[in-house]
Amino acid sequence: MAQFTKETSTTGAFVRQPNRFTARPEPEPGRYRLVVSLACPWAHRAVIVRKLLGLEDAISLAVVDPIRDERGWRFAGTDPVLGIDFLQQAYEKADPGHDGRVTVPALVDTTTGEVVTNDYPQLTLDLSLRWNPASTLYPEHLRAEIDAWIEPIFHNVNNGVYKAGFATSQEAYEEAYGKLFAELDRIEAHLAAHEYLVGEQLTEADIRLWTTLVRFDAVYHGHFKCNRNKLTEMPNLWAYAKRLYAQFGDTVDWDHIKRHYYVTHHQINPTGIVPAGPDPRVWTR
Repeated sequence: MAQFTKETSTTGAFVRQPNRFTARPEPEPGRYRLVVSLACPWAHRAVIVRKLLGLEDAISLAVVDPIRDERGWRFAGTDPVLGIDFLQQAYEKADPGHDGRVTVPALVDTTTGEVVTNDYPQLTLDLSLRWNPASTLYPEHLRAEIDAWIEPIFHNVNNGVYKAGFATSQEAYEEAYGKLFAELDRIEAHLAAHEYLVGEQLTEADIRLWTTLVRFDAVYHGHFKCNRNKLTEMPNLWAYAKRLYAQFGDTVDWDHIKRHYYVTHHQINPTGIVPAGPDPRVWTR
């Protein structure tokens, strides 16, 4: 998961760690392995885009265990392609002095065993722009409008739930909470007259928003105290989220999502108890 720094700011606000590896490799089918956590919304974007663009044969996929230990993201066993047990080993190959958090998604070069990029915002764009130029997820004539949605959604929604959940002061929490629901209200109003965010078609902006929405009621509403209302109580956003679930809901792993958040965030949920609900069947009713 794209991680936060170990320290919060002096105001108690959450601070996200910048991405360490930002190379943009030329497409070469079979050379790269995409390492993801199915719990992580940032990695989930890459899984969806890889699937929609038909790149599943070109870029292999490795899924880490949802529970991190002191060495970070681990594989269920030795990864059969990379020959490593922890993603940290690919980070260390690329940068022996790396002392930051190990994050997913990460694109690893199978010929060198090194992480090439963990730049999750650029990674999905490159899958469209470089790996499948026929992609309609980030078309040139809509890019300015897509980018105009992406910026506030990232700051207020995608990262906003983390700003609320990991705040260590009341003021920082309430600021994040207010911006989150103001942005969701803006999107709710937009979706009253539109099926998608941009151009009446699925784009990168929708995928980035949706991976947060799909986790909202199961995790962010209670675990991160984003509890003004549930996603299911915002009719336009809920209908929109369900439409997208019908397109790529098979990429969702509820077990990984819930176990990761509720078991690994000891400062928020020290008991490690994973809630039984909500019932995921609401997404297909």
